[in-house]
Amino acid sequence: MRIGLFATCLGDTLFPEAVKSTAVLLARLGHDVVFPPGQTCCGQMHVNTGYQREPVPLVRNFAEQFGDASIDAVVMPSGSCAGSVRHQHEIIAERYGDAALRAGVATVKAKTYELSEFLVDVLDVTQVGAYFPHRVTYHPTCHSLRMLRVGEKPLKLLRAVDSIDLVELPEADSCCGFGGTFAVKNAETSTAMLQDKMNNIATTGADVCTAGDSSCLMHIGGGLSRIKSGTRTLHLAQILSSTRTSPYAPTEAAR
Repeated sequence: MRIGLFATCLGDTLFPEAVKSTAVLLARLGHDVVFPPGQTCCGQMHVNTGYQREPVPLVRNFAEQFGDASIDAVVMPSGSCAGSVRHQHEIIAERYGDAALRAGVATVKAKTYELSEFLVDVLDVTQVGAYFPHRVTYHPTCHSLRMLRVGEKPLKLLRAVDSIDLVELPEADSCCGFGGTFAVKNAETSTAMLQDKMNNIATTGADVCTAGDSSCLMHIGGGLSRIKSGTRTLHLAQILSSTRTSPYAPTEAAR
């Protein structure tokens, strides 16, 4: 398949390794990965903050960048951005767009996937040749869990990883407290939710807490680093791209 890779804002600016790992993994599975150079933000943060007309140019650009018929699927290492493209873009196009935008959004929506659902639902694989000899716990992010309903798909992929010690996270489906601007506008509530999440992570004794969204991992990782917990955060794509011949090697900054 010819796959269009969407980097996301956080992936582009703060967590490029998650994006690179997604490309490496998909290429290793035999697919042609392309990166439309004109891609920008999907507009999720605008919509979530109440600005629905403003992201119209972003929605239009996304449809133009990934609407090429030669691109069989659009894949991204983010449940929240995939959720935005599949749900919010249609709302924006219907309310503020023209016929061309509505058609473009419908075309791209039908072939857009978060990484884990693409692997399991489209490629029908769970064993991707990964090797990760570490104790890991998984946090299901809110958009992937509640909007995309990826369910057990990330866990199926993790369970198939060679030498992994996967441990269940207590109260896994509880929000970590990030929520984009929610963490800024409701800092005290966000911090309390984060504390609960970190307490639950601590009970697992995990070396790594993984998830499918860099945004949640940024929030959780920031908290864990401040309390010097010894648990680091790592995107699901980085675990799945790690192999025996090319294992993941954390830098000191990532510890």
